[in-house]
Amino acid sequence: MITLALSKGRIFDDALPLLSAAGIRVLDDPDTTRKLILTTNQPEVQVVLVRPTDVPTYVQYGGADLGITGLDTLLEHGMDWGGTGASAAGSTGLYQPLDLQIAKCRISVAVREGFDYAAAVRQGARLSVATKYVGIAREFFASKGVHVDLIKLYGSMELAPLTGLADAIVDLVSTGNTLRANHLVEVEHIMDISARLVVNQAALKLKREPLRRIIDAFDGAKP
Repeated sequence: MITLALSKGRIFDDALPLLSAAGIRVLDDPDTTRKLILTTNQPEVQVVLVRPTDVPTYVQYGGADLGITGLDTLLEHGMDWGGTGASAAGSTGLYQPLDLQIAKCRISVAVREGFDYAAAVRQGARLSVATKYVGIAREFFASKGVHVDLIKLYGSMELAPLTGLADAIVDLVSTGNTLRANHLVEVEHIMDISARLVVNQAALKLKREPLRRIIDAFDGAKP
């Protein structure tokens, strides 16, 4: 049995053409079923639905053979970023063979309208920054020599500058519409994000042929 870890939402939707290229069709609708293990048209392939942040953990510890997750999640999970392939596996036991080029967005710094971020940084002020990407934010600001107090939040990031909880946020941005609707502006681009395929290294040895067929199909079908 091959188990693929996916999360509901954009990554699941964007992954469907890749699955189709591998001859895999999910038979259950994740938006209507209560099942967490979804069957496919291939009896030897199943999909498990997990939270986006849990995908690397399921793959790392063998709960799934492979998974699709965002680069942001991998970085926060502890994967060293230096490209794709075995060299990017770091110490997590994950093999990352492909940038799938789906679910694209970016991680940016945003502040409320009227806040002079450039002046605050230039003057060496200590910024308070709200984010769920604590590791990414810490490394980014450290590389710039900016002193920050990081506040970890799990949702409604836009509220933090509006309520005075933080001077800035570090968050995923796709269209920027949510920022604009809440009177926030992007002030720095940190990195581009896309979804990556991750594979359990032990599974790749034990189930090499079926996993390689899926990897190759994904590679040929990516945008």
